[in-house]
Formats: sequence, structure tokens, C-alpha cells
Amino acid sequence: MLNLNILFRQRKYFFIWLASLFVLFSSVAHAEWNADWAARKKISINSEGLLEPVTNAQVVVRLHSGNFDFTSVNVDGSDLRFIAQDDKTELKYYIEKFDAVNELAVIWVKVPTINAVVKDAHFWLYHNNENATSNSSDKSISDVSTVALFHFADKGLLLDSSNTGLQATGTVTSQKAGLVGESASFNGSPINISESAAINPGATYTWSAWIKPASLPQTSNLFNQKDGIVFGIDAQKLTLKTGDALMTGGELKPAVWQHVAFTIAGGKAKLYLDGTEVATGDIPTLTGSGGIAIGETYIGEMDEFEIANVARSASWLKLTALSQGVDSKLLSIDAGEGEEGEEEGEANYIGILINSLTLDAKIVIGILAVMFAISVWVMWSKFVLVSKTDKDNKKFLARFQKADATDLLQLDKGANYKDSNLYMLYMAGLREIRKREQEGGQLSLSGASMDAIKAAIDADLVRETQRQNAGIVLLTIAISGGPFLGLLGTVVGVMITFAAIAAAGDVNVNAIAPGIAAALLATVAGLGVAIPALFGYNYLASRIKNITIAMQIFVDEFVTRAAELYGKE
Repeated sequence: MLNLNILFRQRKYFFIWLASLFVLFSSVAHAEWNADWAARKKISINSEGLLEPVTNAQVVVRLHSGNFDFTSVNVDGSDLRFIAQDDKTELKYYIEKFDAVNELAVIWVKVPTINAVVKDAHFWLYHNNENATSNSSDKSISDVSTVALFHFADKGLLLDSSNTGLQATGTVTSQKAGLVGESASFNGSPINISESAAINPGATYTWSAWIKPASLPQTSNLFNQKDGIVFGIDAQKLTLKTGDALMTGGELKPAVWQHVAFTIAGGKAKLYLDGTEVATGDIPTLTGSGGIAIGETYIGEMDEFEIANVARSASWLKLTALSQGVDSKLLSIDAGEGEEGEEEGEANYIGILINSLTLDAKIVIGILAVMFAISVWVMWSKFVLVSKTDKDNKKFLARFQKADATDLLQLDKGANYKDSNLYMLYMAGLREIRKREQEGGQLSLSGASMDAIKAAIDADLVRETQRQNAGIVLLTIAISGGPFLGLLGTVVGVMITFAAIAAAGDVNVNAIAPGIAAALLATVAGLGVAIPALFGYNYLASRIKNITIAMQIFVDEFVTRAAELYGKE
């Protein structure tokens, strides 16, 4: 009978294992677009803030070790594919940077439409196909309206990635840590571009780029079309000059990446900063066109410089600023099917620990939380007390040391030393001295009188020392008791975990790990209470000790001076 039970249990585990494998393989080999790719990730689009749909949008996908497993992709990223939300349509993309060793990648993806009103908008990233070859193309992501597009990438610093294929000449250096991959560093010398990219009379136009001025204020021309139009920086403002017309707007910041742009359409021009319109106005009709200079006298970095023969919409420019910025939140890479994303996993770990806490651990952690709150209150209140005491003690001591026989006993007149314990001891001695004043204000203190005065002051000194140390014992309790309470919660939690496993008869890592990890949380909480209390206790004990020594010295000095001035011969 026992053998049959063992056989049945083994068969039960075998079927569970088989079912798990089926679920695993069905989730990994899920690909609807192409079964040759073994894994995929969902890239969600947060288009909040857009006023209207944007077509043929160029968005930046940044991969790193925190959101992507680089061991599941070819070393050159050749098996990466981007598929539309329908899980059927392949999207154009361009890999600007792929570093499998350092686990960093920057990829441009051309999304047909991004609309703020669409909920759960997303597209797919497929990977894990060692036989795949790359489909990356820098010219595939720009639309027909793009006249020039310079990524300033390491593959070609002055390479035009638009289908126009403009020629650019100039002297700029590559900055490895740019906004999107590499960037161009300008040192006052411009880039020159042929006249084919110029603004023609009556034409529509958009010029945009990311800039990072090395310092401000500065005067420079980001765009200068000979005998035409100049767009640049004047101090910290963006300026656009066309003939006699001048527009100014925006407030630039030094050493910060900012997206700048201007558009021309229908005799009007608009200036944009970080996707927001900052100026608009009429411009005169252009009479001709000429060559273009980019970055005249400009000192700083530039990235993603683009020219279009249309006036880009406000939503287009807003999307550009949202998508390409350093802190972009337009895209978020979710956990892949059959995988757990690192960011989501961290949140799940905390949830697992809290959900796995036993009742005793919750009680212990609750007690430790109360102890921590009390410790913080004691440390703060004592810090305020000793700080005020030290401040007033210094003021009173300076006054006391300047006193002579005429005013040694008059320091209470107009005094404001409410937090000084030295002044409190002085007042205690002064009261005893004045009790012994003779008629006519004569004062003559015998040796017995001086002993009595010193005894009265010493009594107040002891009381003040007790007041200074009041509550410090709570810190010592937290220091010594916190770790032991935490250890108690851990030990009891581990015992309960093993008892539950023994009762269930199911011994595996998944059953043991959550309970033990949650039990260890009690020890962490205990240390979290003890460590701050230890530092606070040592700091406060040192300052209170110094205050106590100062009081003892003051008592001796005061009594000695009183005996010297008013004692009997």
C-alpha cells in the first residue's frame, strides 16, 4: 500500500511538472508574427500630452540591463525586430548603438501613428533568433518630408540619414555620452550644408535639434541661411531673425539637453522649446536662398539635428521632446511573456515578503516600528535641547567671564539665557548668596556659608544632569533590544515555515524561500532600529558629557570667585 502511495505521488508530481513545461513552452513559443523568434517584449506607449495624432513618428527605444536580457539576443542585435500592435506588421527601425558587453542599446523605431486617445497603445519587440540577419537602416525611419537628419552617430559623424543624402562639411568632435548615443561637440566652428536644404521663398519649413550649451549667456547662430534667416541664442533666449523682423522667446539653461525648433508656414514663424511654443509672429517674404551654416560661434553639444520641408505640428515637436529626452517616459518596456522584468520583479519581491509574513513577525515588526518612532523622537528632542543649551551657555559664559566685583552678582539684570543651564546654576548660587546679605547690603561669607552655597548649586547640577540624560535610556533599549526582537521574529518565523512545510509534505525551494525571506525581514527591521539609535546615542552622549563637564567647571569657578570677593578674612 505504501509503494502505491509513493507511486501515485510521483505520478502526480510528474503530471504537474509536465503541465508546467507545457505552460512554459507555450508562453515562450508564443510568437504570432514569426515562430522563429522565441521571445518578445511589449513596449507600451504613454502618449499623454499630445493634442493630435502624429503619423510616422520616430521614437527612441533605450535598452539596458534593467529592462532587457542581453544574453537572449545576438551580439550585434541582428535578431531584433519591432512589430506593430496588431502583431503582424513589421516596423522600420535603425540601431544607432548596440553594446552587448556593456548591455546598452539605442534604437530608432518608426511608428505609423501615435494618438493620445488610444488606450493601451503598444508595439512588440521580438528577439532570440540566432539565425536572423539585421534589417536596420538609418534611412528607413525618416519620412518623405525630411530633408536632412543627422544623428551624429559614431558610424558617421556628419552622415545624413535622410533619403536626400546631403553633403555636410565642418569640424566637430564626437561626444560619446550624448543624448541619443553619440552627439556632436561644437567649439565655435560651424557645419556647412548645401543650398538644397535652404528655405525657399514661400516654402514651409522646420528646423529642430537638441542642444546642450556648455555655458550661458552666449551669442551664437544655431542656423544661419546666408541672406535669409538666422535662428540662434542671444544671452539665454532663443531668437529668430528674418530681414528686419526679430522674434525672441524661451529661457535656455546651461549644461542641460533642450529641444529647440522653429517652423515657417504662411508668412508666420513659431519658436519651440522642449516641445512648447514660446514665440510666434509674422515674417517678411524671403527673396532668395543660400547655403546653410549650423553652429556658428556655438559652444556646446548638439544632437538629432533635422530639417523638414513642412511645418511640423505642435504635437510632432512635443512628441519629439517626450520621446528623445533623457527622462523620457513615452515608452515603457514591460516584462516579456514568460519572463519577469527587473523593475516589476523588485516590486513583486516586496509584495512576496509582506504577504509571507507570519503573525508573530508582523507583531515583532510592529513593536520595532514603535521603537523606531520613539528613538527618532528622543534623538530629535535631545538634539534640539543640547543645541539650545550650548548656544545659550556660550552667551552666558562670555558675560560671566567679563564680570568683576561690582557686577558679579548682578548678571540676572536684563538677562535672556532661558536655555542655559550655567545661568540656572548661577541663579541657584545667587539665591543662596542673597539670603546671607546683611543689613545695608553688606555681604560677608564664612567658610560654612560657602560650603552650603556650593552644596545647593551641586544639587541643582545633579538635577540638571538628570534632565539632560532623561530619555537616553530609550536609545540604549533600542540599541540592545532591537536586534534581539528582530532575531526572535526571525527564529519563530523560520520555525513556523518549517512546521508548515512538514505538515504539507511538500519540500521545495519555492515553498521554503518566501517564508524564510519574510522571517529575515524581522531581523532587518531590528537592525534598522538599532543602527540609527546607536549613532544617535553616541553623538548625544558626547555632547551631554561636554555640557556636564562645563557645568562642573562653572560651579567651581563661581564658588571660588564668590569666596574670593565676599569671603571673610
